[in-house]
Amino acid sequence: MGRPGLTHGKAVWLMVVVTLMWATAGVVTRHLEHARSFEVTFWRSFFTLLSLAVILPLWQGRTVFTKIRQGGRELWISGVCWSVMFTAFMVALTLTSVANVLVTMALGPLLTALGARIFIGHRLPARTWAAIVVAGLGIGWMYGTQLGEGQLLGTLVALCVPLAGACNWTVVQHAHAKGHDIDLVPAVLIGAVISSLVTLPLAWPFQANGHDLGLLAFLGLFQLAIPCVLSVLCARVLKAPEVALLALLEVIFGIALAWIGAGEEPEPAVLTGGALVIGALVFNELLGLRDRREASREALPTVH
Repeated sequence: MGRPGLTHGKAVWLMVVVTLMWATAGVVTRHLEHARSFEVTFWRSFFTLLSLAVILPLWQGRTVFTKIRQGGRELWISGVCWSVMFTAFMVALTLTSVANVLVTMALGPLLTALGARIFIGHRLPARTWAAIVVAGLGIGWMYGTQLGEGQLLGTLVALCVPLAGACNWTVVQHAHAKGHDIDLVPAVLIGAVISSLVTLPLAWPFQANGHDLGLLAFLGLFQLAIPCVLSVLCARVLKAPEVALLALLEVIFGIALAWIGAGEEPEPAVLTGGALVIGALVFNELLGLRDRREASREALPTVH
């Protein structure tokens, strides 16, 4: 059940706002003056930590810290996965284009499905296997055109984000199957703590000026902490395929914002590969929604 007053329509529009907030990372990063690489990652994770340390007790009460202490192994594994995602995402943005990073991240749902098949035994329909193959071709095309151009390292770092995300969701699904649900928002807080601690020595000596700190504080609060909480509220109302489809807007918004706000025009190969990846995802999720609706109609009792 969602929060009272959050209808399906409102949840859809709220999720659109969430993806727009997520998508600001690339264009904001391009306007940093002195902060680089691991320092960028440290400050964003640190400001996310500070933001969630205030937001979570206000939202869930002081019991949120008890949940963390008593969360068990799965919660901490999830937190480690979040820390990898936070760190790899920001480092990748400093090594390659926003479009490369976002298109690579879009592989997340398909890698999650593949991970659930390998480690949990979930059966995948033929449409999902087809989507994995097509998306793989798109990423292969994008990676192949970058050989020798100096951007491949950043794209490979970006690949750590969907891989860690797939690991995270596989752990969450496995815990749910055992009757132990993981609260993902405290896991995000753990991830921010780990990311801050790991990147702090790598970020030293600090070079960020006041302008950079203001932008990175914006990323910590408005690009990550607040949309994280809002996406959890949306996920209580929307079905998983709906969330997956709406989340793809981050790729479109992010590339557009970087293009308009920072003059970063995506390479043709990235647009081609990205079209294959996003097309495969949309096709898979839309067919999934259709199959679920048909199954629901067939399950309804027939009135004679």
